[in-house]
Amino acid sequence: MSGKRNLWKSSVPKRERSMMGKPQHAHPSAESEGRSIISAFFIEQRKCQPQKRQLYQFPRNAVKIRRLSDGLETVSAEGFPSRQIPTIQLSPLKCIRTWASPRKGNGATTKSESEDSDTDQDRFPHLCAYERKRLKNIKENRQFFAALNLNETAASLRRITTDHPRRITRWMPLTCAEDKEEQFKTSFSFSAYLEVPLQKLSMKPPGPLQMIPSNHEEENMTQEFLCTWRAASQDQAYSNKQVVSSDFQRYAGDLKRMRLQQGSVTKVVKNRIFSLAFHPSENRTLVAAGDKWGQVGVWDVGQSNVFMFELHSQPVGSLSFSPMNTAHLLSLSYDGTIRCGDVTRAIFDEVYRTQEASLSSFDFLSEDGSTLIVGHWDANVVVVDRRTPGTSHELWGQIASKSVRTVHVHPVLRHYILTAGAGSVSVYDVRHLKPRGNKPVSSLNGHTKSVASAYFSPTTGNRVVTTCADDRLRVYDTSCLSSSSILTTLQHNNNTGRWLTRFQAKWDPKQEDCFVVGSMARPRRIEVFHESGQLVHAFCEEEYLCSVCSINAMHPTRPIVAGGNSSGRVHVFMN
Repeated sequence: MSGKRNLWKSSVPKRERSMMGKPQHAHPSAESEGRSIISAFFIEQRKCQPQKRQLYQFPRNAVKIRRLSDGLETVSAEGFPSRQIPTIQLSPLKCIRTWASPRKGNGATTKSESEDSDTDQDRFPHLCAYERKRLKNIKENRQFFAALNLNETAASLRRITTDHPRRITRWMPLTCAEDKEEQFKTSFSFSAYLEVPLQKLSMKPPGPLQMIPSNHEEENMTQEFLCTWRAASQDQAYSNKQVVSSDFQRYAGDLKRMRLQQGSVTKVVKNRIFSLAFHPSENRTLVAAGDKWGQVGVWDVGQSNVFMFELHSQPVGSLSFSPMNTAHLLSLSYDGTIRCGDVTRAIFDEVYRTQEASLSSFDFLSEDGSTLIVGHWDANVVVVDRRTPGTSHELWGQIASKSVRTVHVHPVLRHYILTAGAGSVSVYDVRHLKPRGNKPVSSLNGHTKSVASAYFSPTTGNRVVTTCADDRLRVYDTSCLSSSSILTTLQHNNNTGRWLTRFQAKWDPKQEDCFVVGSMARPRRIEVFHESGQLVHAFCEEEYLCSVCSINAMHPTRPIVAGGNSSGRVHVFMN
């Protein structure tokens, strides 16, 4: 109050303040009547504690008091409500206005309302009008809910539920052949992490598909591309038994000279890349990529032409050109199909087809590429012979693992295969493969979480590199398959999350002891490591490489590396 009093003193001149205490035009009887009205008003306000009060300051020593019984409207002074308020000229400059609930219409009350208010006033003489109105509302609400009969309705519902006990349904095990797909879905609770499709396995129609790109309608351009592919395939066939460079310094120098240019980045497929493969041609640079929804794209880097083909309906887990006939491009999809694109006939033939399980990866079991070893997500491996008619397998067996994510063939002893899956990496002998009870020749222990990939070294197979979800890259000595041992454990961030394809460390076909892998580090890069754990080179180009390249591939004969990201773009580093 002292602050408000000082503020009033500062705003009103001293001479006027001295005159304000004296009434100028009011009659003495009017002043005493006003003071009695104010006293009665304050006494009534003490009784009405819940009501809110607000102070108003009026000009020229005029105190305006609005009584609760007043409801007539009239033209008011500037800045105040349009109500008829008695005005008395007194010395105080402030008054208290009590806010009451607004009346309807012009303030007149109906007969029933006045009767109710008189009754409540007789019953509760000590309460103000606000409290009496509140009690009336509570009474009306109770009468309304009582008319709904909620208690009787709730009691009847309780009787219904107790008279009919809940029936417990017991699920019977699925044994029918048509329910194998449902068994496959429910058996993988970690399928979101393994990227196994949970929806019903939809497949393309069986039989060959025409080699017609979905992104080009010009027939002349398509024919020109097919001619380019055929010409590149007529070169000397690539062989895994080529001479591998042993000069490490020269190899490191070649990596440092490789650059990423503006024309070396393009969108090859529409969605996230799951697989990459280089055509082994020495004259042409052809890169194939498979994406999340079954699309396969082939990019002619020199001509900047991209041709997309709709081959599958699920992620393309593996892509590879045939080692002896590079005119054939084989693609495996999670939808249970393997297709072979033959550029000489301009068709995509169906090599293998199954509706009982989802496929994960494949590799060439024979050197000429006629026989395949195929891994299933449900821990089965099958042998497929491309020379036999039909689209079924020749041999199958279930291995001692929860799943098979990658399968790889030993480059020298080709009857040995390497499988990687849910926390296990093992070597099996295909010659002793049987439907049940297969025991591994050796196991590469030390993994604490799911293993994304495992690959033999390209020439001798004396080394194995694995990529694990425990943020480790491990290199094993497999010169003696029966007693393998770990050589190097490299700390590496492999936590790609849900929206990126998992990293897969792969050996460089030109260098026996070096491998390439993606990286989560910034600036974005592709890394090449030595088997000892030494970082040989990191491919960085901040202007053009701005995303994580999860899937990477090395050209088998030339110093070229390609990296694919989650938007379908491929980055090619070359001299």
